[in-house]
Amino acid sequence: MNRNTVLLLALSSLFIFSCQDQPASDSGQSADREAALSPEDSSLYLARGKELALSTFSAMSSELLAAMQRGGVEEAARYCNLAAYPLVDSLSKVHEADIRRTSLKVRNPKNKPTEAEQQQLLAFQQLFEAGSPMAPVVRPVDANTVAFYAPIQIQPLCLQCHGKMGETLKEADYAVIKELYPEDAAIGYSEGDLRGIWSIRLRKKL
Repeated sequence: MNRNTVLLLALSSLFIFSCQDQPASDSGQSADREAALSPEDSSLYLARGKELALSTFSAMSSELLAAMQRGGVEEAARYCNLAAYPLVDSLSKVHEADIRRTSLKVRNPKNKPTEAEQQQLLAFQQLFEAGSPMAPVVRPVDANTVAFYAPIQIQPLCLQCHGKMGETLKEADYAVIKELYPEDAAIGYSEGDLRGIWSIRLRKKL
């Protein structure tokens, strides 16, 4: 088993570990929205959301590790800039879902959170700062859609592009990142920090 495979399996294990079930919550949402999901539906959509997040994560991680091996952070950053969006869009179409990642500190302005995503990010951040467990949640959006949110935490490999300048992030590497993302705000993280969320819109099963 090569080093890249080991890294991918380790990262996948960490992702799965962070995805323990949490009951659906309407915190931060309007009381007029659709009625809360039943426990059975919550379990169904949590499982589906985690499946899509993990499969997307695995596909992106595999390509990212290959890019890192080819040309380090510069190659990885260029891969993310050119190929990450088409890959996620393709997976969204295949799975008939809207798959996104967003953060309180975005690298690409296209990933700016919606109001609902912002509320969920702040809720996860509050849990993180309190040292409390973070886990995926599902919430009804409308008659046809359910939102799935799951926390994304910084792993060691992430620090080469999102870490602290002069420590885990090299100035030369960040110069390349800034060239590709002039408005970048996604640095300064340490291992285990809350990086952002998976935000997936799922079609309700009728």
